[in-house]
Amino acid sequence: MASPGAGCGNSALSYELFLGGFPNVTSVDYSSVVVAAMQARHAHVPQLRWETMDVRKLDFPSASFDVVLEKGTLDALLAGERDPWTVSSEGVHTVDQVLSEVSRVLVPGGRFISMTSAAPHFRTRHYAQAYYGWSLRHATYGSGFHFHLYLMHKGGKLSVAQLALGAQILSPPRPPTSPCFLQDSDHEDFLSAIQL
Repeated sequence: MASPGAGCGNSALSYELFLGGFPNVTSVDYSSVVVAAMQARHAHVPQLRWETMDVRKLDFPSASFDVVLEKGTLDALLAGERDPWTVSSEGVHTVDQVLSEVSRVLVPGGRFISMTSAAPHFRTRHYAQAYYGWSLRHATYGSGFHFHLYLMHKGGKLSVAQLALGAQILSPPRPPTSPCFLQDSDHEDFLSAIQL
């Protein structure tokens, strides 16, 4: 099965995933200009597939991917929010559309990886919806400025505390808790540290 990069933009991540051992990588972006540029840049690697697609309505069959990865796509979709503490109902709906599609295209036992600068007090409420049918784990990467990794496992269960956070999707989040560090060094390869 392939691994899609949702909202790939012009990032080198898809190529790096291929070099890291993912044999089939499908990357999607809303911009046909970006997709055409990435197809031309990586024409020498036929295992990399590029598609123009809206992540809110993916054109893939259900249960067609082992891994789905997004890096900053949800951040971009929420960039117009006036207040990150209180996401509008439109913002919540947009994120739900994306996460519902991700859940739909994942195989049972598949993994969803979300890499973002959004801390748990901003993002956990979105991921912690029982109907996505996954468990949720959070870790951070980096020293100083942290990237947050949210790791979902299709077929897993959310904890009672996570479900309670998910129920507050339109409520302001509580103050942050201390993070769980995945790695201490920015010099390490965080992709290899993610246990899929």
